[in-house]
Amino acid sequence: MDLLGNLWMGLNVVADPSTLWYCFLGVFLGTVVGVLPGIGALAAISLLLPFTYHMSPTAAIIMLAGVYYGAQYGGSTASILLNLPGSPSSAVTCLDGYPMARKGKAGVALFVTTIASLVGAMSGLILLVLFSPAISKIGLQFGPTEFFSMMLLGLVAASSMSAGSATKGLCMVVFGLLLGMIGTDVNSGVARYSFDIPELMDGVNLVALAMGLFGVAEVIRCINLADANQKPDKVTLRSMVPEREEFRATVKPMLRGSALGSFLGALPGVGPSIASFMSYAIEKRVAKDPSRFGHGAIEGITAPESANNAAAQTAFVPSLSIGIPGDAVMAVMLGALIIHGIQPGPMLMTEQPELFWGLIVSFAIGNIFLVILNLPTIGLWVALLRIPFAWMYPAILVFVALGVYSVNNNLFDIYMVAVLGIIGYVLMVLRFEAAPLLLGYILGPMLEENLRRAMLLSRGDASVFFNRPISASLLALTGAILLWAIWSGVRKSRKEARAFAQAQDSAVPAAASS
Repeated sequence: MDLLGNLWMGLNVVADPSTLWYCFLGVFLGTVVGVLPGIGALAAISLLLPFTYHMSPTAAIIMLAGVYYGAQYGGSTASILLNLPGSPSSAVTCLDGYPMARKGKAGVALFVTTIASLVGAMSGLILLVLFSPAISKIGLQFGPTEFFSMMLLGLVAASSMSAGSATKGLCMVVFGLLLGMIGTDVNSGVARYSFDIPELMDGVNLVALAMGLFGVAEVIRCINLADANQKPDKVTLRSMVPEREEFRATVKPMLRGSALGSFLGALPGVGPSIASFMSYAIEKRVAKDPSRFGHGAIEGITAPESANNAAAQTAFVPSLSIGIPGDAVMAVMLGALIIHGIQPGPMLMTEQPELFWGLIVSFAIGNIFLVILNLPTIGLWVALLRIPFAWMYPAILVFVALGVYSVNNNLFDIYMVAVLGIIGYVLMVLRFEAAPLLLGYILGPMLEENLRRAMLLSRGDASVFFNRPISASLLALTGAILLWAIWSGVRKSRKEARAFAQAQDSAVPAAASS
């Protein structure tokens, strides 16, 4: 009864016309920001922060939150249509979303993405409502050892995201770890691998890395393609609806992605990006035919999209109930609350119940707004593919340059995205996937920081990673995945050797008879 009463109180808060307008405005701006490559929710929320000074705290946080989870919806649009991730969490959607668009199924991909986003967001919201106190307690049990073990598990799982061999995927993860080491060491303050370039003191720009590896590399690849100017069919409502087999293939990935994203989003410092990458890796592991991934597998877009949208909802758990921001976006939103005189933490639910439950209810209403906004505009977005290649790709490069420049207002980032684009194209020619590299870059600094923190707290005793139950379980799972990958590789090599021997044996009698 208390839960229903709290939800009714939140509904009364959001039912106010001005609050409802700010909710709609937030999700609308978030969708637009997500579609535009490189801008991101962080820049949008930072720009909108001064406008919230004269708003009520509830309306302000509802609008800013709408921008945050609205960007998760919009980020997949550019990923599917142009191979340009609107946000880092949408980068994994490029792997199968863009091939679907090249096959003439852009409408299906966008439709399924919207539904998966809604399922993930609502799943995360239900978990947020029912288990917020319990999730907070679980999150508090995660220390440096648990975070290190979980991120190590993510990196090992990421090696399976490569469409080719696991060895290539592991190489790309290591490359991403090396890129993540560039910049100033957080403990000693010493610059590492910056080559006396001041702009590299803060490390490689994440937006430049994602834009270069996926966007610019794809532009270079498409320059001389004969089918670059292929025109998609006219999109109708019937063409957007997936076939029965496709729909069946999306149900379980959506549920798995929603569950994983809801859990990972509630952990401080994890967020939607890691949730989407790990969800993709799991789906590829459990698939009967993993070779379809990277070539337009519908599970490759539904699972990550449901995971990152679920994580976007539950990311508010550590931020509001513990006062620990999960990422930079959450830090800005917590700053907005503090500006309005509200202190995030365990007492927020009791001291500010109208704000907390009003925000919860606004998530549900905002996600409904997003579906209403996105489904009718699918045909409009697909029409972008009708624009001639000679006009579209120069415009893409302009948007990439503007998006990268807007992060730090630094021309060096534009040069960096050009270099990374060339590197991405070379890797593409050599059949190395970019997604494991991006995840290695994201997790690398966090992995190193938690490793060093755990070793400092344990005074150099490495057994602390095996003495804590959660950490030991995660490391055991990591070892099991490594053993499984080695066994699968050996079995595949034996099959290939056996097939080659049989082919040789059958070729000898044929040659003798001739």
